[in-house]
Amino acid sequence: MPEPETSVSFPPAFLWGAATSAYQIEGAVREDGRTPSIWDTFSHTPGKTAGGEHGDIAVDHYHRYRDDVAMMADLGLNAYRFSVSWSRVQPTGRGPAVQKGLDFYRRLVDELLAAGIKPALTLYHWDLPQELEDAGGWPERDTAFRFAEYAQIVGEALGDRVEQWITLNEPWCSAFLGYASGVHAPGRTDAAASLKAAHHLNLAHGLGTSALRTAMPARNSVAVSLNSSVVRTVSEDPADLAAAQKIDDLANGVFHGPMLNGAYPETLFPATSSLTDWSYVLDGDLALINQPLDALGLNYYTPALVSAVDPDASGPRADGHGASAFSPWPAADDVAFHQTPGERTEMGWTIDPTGLQDLIMRYTREAPGLPIYITENGAAYDDKPDPDGRVHDPERIAYLHGHLTAVRQAITAGADVRGYYLWSLMDNFEWAYGYGKRFGAVYVDYSTLERTPKSSALWYGEAARTGSLPAIQGD
Repeated sequence: MPEPETSVSFPPAFLWGAATSAYQIEGAVREDGRTPSIWDTFSHTPGKTAGGEHGDIAVDHYHRYRDDVAMMADLGLNAYRFSVSWSRVQPTGRGPAVQKGLDFYRRLVDELLAAGIKPALTLYHWDLPQELEDAGGWPERDTAFRFAEYAQIVGEALGDRVEQWITLNEPWCSAFLGYASGVHAPGRTDAAASLKAAHHLNLAHGLGTSALRTAMPARNSVAVSLNSSVVRTVSEDPADLAAAQKIDDLANGVFHGPMLNGAYPETLFPATSSLTDWSYVLDGDLALINQPLDALGLNYYTPALVSAVDPDASGPRADGHGASAFSPWPAADDVAFHQTPGERTEMGWTIDPTGLQDLIMRYTREAPGLPIYITENGAAYDDKPDPDGRVHDPERIAYLHGHLTAVRQAITAGADVRGYYLWSLMDNFEWAYGYGKRFGAVYVDYSTLERTPKSSALWYGEAARTGSLPAIQGD
């Protein structure tokens, strides 16, 4: 007889967290000295977000943070990843801090610590102060130096209480969705500028890491969160493999190369030579970027499936689509993207936990000795309360079970994964999708802002309290 299946358990020190970002939840966009960020401007520009929705109120976390922390504690979470609003702390992106802005984060951190929840602070989750965008934004080199000053300010204010720090969240999105495809703030469609933005985000990470080291106790951990892609091919044809290499360079190597290895991929420069000569990479930049890290954050949702575009066909092969003038993939018109098979979330993203395990193992091989945290993973579903006001989301429970099992399998295979942050703690402003996509483990009634933990939140909370994954229906 087969042996009974054992429960999926995790190391005792494993962190069970949830994640959010400032613009998506805080609201209070004009209070206590805060000035507009690029997302304030973008979301108030007609046609940029679904239904013209914006984060002016969001889910009002700025005023409800104590209740939100109490809710996390009730669920059993022992970690919380949040981001700081740069323009709340440093309204113009320059000069001294606004103490009222810093005081909000001091209060939030104190509340978390009192509840036994470990704070993980992200300095930049896409909300560049609008004045810095007006001065050129991320394609402008000076923005990286402004970020370092901001990092120093926040590090000095909170470094005595926050041990886990993340410089940037998903710089790929900041560079390529913000400056190439324009579907994210600031909404520019300039592929060459997006590559400059990528380099200056890398530089900001390096300079910011150095600034944090000087501002905080040595015991603190500094990391970056990358949404590295798992790039798969439709075949082993050399043209398809070359297409995958190009996307891997643009999705992954353009960031982890300089950050972890002190060099851009050799194949990146010829692949993008039609757009830029990379002359903005100055002597010494790569050394500034390549600062030692204490951990690596990985964000994962779905793998990518690519092929080369068939030059003899009228369009891309199969069901794929090539890059366009407003693509987030600079100089990738010869690459086709395909829908991966399997069940999908409300975002249309295929559910594939094997991609998460593959991603973890890749960085275990390529950055040996560097601890890993899953800083985002989750799914959007069309959640609705039942007549009793409860919110059942069995699809999300199955999603979490599958992906957490993949994390545990990676740990068993030798990966040093130390924590998992579910995206997201609660429903919120989902960027250009407005409030139409619900990623939260906690349901938010947007008319009243009442919070209701979904069944997935209760399931995840039990996992956090026990260190093992509870059974799901069908186990």
